[in-house]
Amino acid sequence: MSDANVRIPEETGDRLAAIAAAEGLSLRAYLARLVETLLTPAERAEWAERAEKALAALKEWNGYAPRAAEDQDLGSKLDRRLARVSGQ
Repeated sequence: MSDANVRIPEETGDRLAAIAAAEGLSLRAYLARLVETLLTPAERAEWAERAEKALAALKEWNGYAPRAAEDQDLGSKLDRRLARVSGQ
């Protein structure tokens, strides 16, 4: 494993260290875990394409085609549930 030096504002570093400590992790471990939760632009595009294909399959299979407002509401509900289970 290689080390990297990253220059960030002191306040940001202090905040990251405090968050990591609250999670019972070192800053290195916290950042490694954090990075695993992020997607690159290419990965986001891939997931968006997969989601479109899944919606098309659902529509073909049972006619399910949520309106934009319904889709946004469902996304908000999912975000709230994920935040609840992740303790945020």
